[in-house]
Amino acid sequence: MATTEPVIALDAMGGDHAPAEIVSGAVIAARQMGIHVALIGQEERLVAELDKHGGRPDKISLVAASEVIEMDEHPAQGARHKKDSSMVVGLRMLRHDRAQAFVSAGNTGAIMAASIMYLGRLRGIDRPVLVALMPITGRLSLFLDVGANADCKPGYLLQFGQMASTYLRTVWKMKSPRVALLNIGEEESKGNQLSREAYDLLAASDLNFIGNVEGRDITRPVADVIVTDGFTGNVVVKTMEGMADLIRSHLESAIRSRWYYWIPGLVLRGAFQRVRRYMDYREYGAGPLLGINGLVFIAHGRSDSAAIASALRVAREAVTSGMMDGLRDVASSAQVDRDRAVASAPPTTGANS
Repeated sequence: MATTEPVIALDAMGGDHAPAEIVSGAVIAARQMGIHVALIGQEERLVAELDKHGGRPDKISLVAASEVIEMDEHPAQGARHKKDSSMVVGLRMLRHDRAQAFVSAGNTGAIMAASIMYLGRLRGIDRPVLVALMPITGRLSLFLDVGANADCKPGYLLQFGQMASTYLRTVWKMKSPRVALLNIGEEESKGNQLSREAYDLLAASDLNFIGNVEGRDITRPVADVIVTDGFTGNVVVKTMEGMADLIRSHLESAIRSRWYYWIPGLVLRGAFQRVRRYMDYREYGAGPLLGINGLVFIAHGRSDSAAIASALRVAREAVTSGMMDGLRDVASSAQVDRDRAVASAPPTTGANS
């Protein structure tokens, strides 16, 4: 439910740098962006952090939650048993309209489990989906699924594309996001059965579907949305993270190996920083958990104050832009298609009829 001043619930205890960086990001969002933040967590620790920033800004309200779902905790168990955790309290606020969006940098699996448990799926959507933000090309693109659904049906991939396209249109104001299907070749006939059937569904939809793309295209500005199954997506993202760490490690090692390499290294420091900013996920803050009956945003576990402030900004834009209405339209259309398919199916004949 959108209001003139939406409240964004923030899990202050989730993330590698909680609560310090989370509270700092909330203060930035409240003072510089005018965002109303409900800061959820262990009150004494939150007050101590706010005191470092000169006290609690008017736009920040404190919501007590005594428990914390740790980053390495079993997702479903944490969501089910820690009912007074900052994560669960925030999702309940969203469920009961005491907040219009929820942001957390905490345990991703627990966020998903708790979101399904306390908010439920949109009627008509088969599976919620985790979205990776990919600012590699200098502009935002979405890659999904990245781990929520290891086994997918073709219809799931269609819904992923529809929901991601809706997100980019409403929140990031892209008029006609380009949607692509990750495959082993560009030709329509390429891939396994899932890929070929998903291709037909995407091509027949009203999406701006541009066809198949290959793994090398993920880092190129060829598509705004790339869809795949959660098993493939998770492997791709973790491989990319590993390669980035490897290249960074080798580059740093090479520069340190000879004293005279330090001179060009110092000269090129500005260029390196420019590349880092070009690919900085912090500008985009958090990715949406799509398919849930509420606006839930998952920030990177390593998020600092700048990333948290950006996540809160994106969440507020999602509320005011009508993103949830757009997602409900996608879900409603999916439900109509499902009902039509059931109605047109031939009746089953019992064994004794």
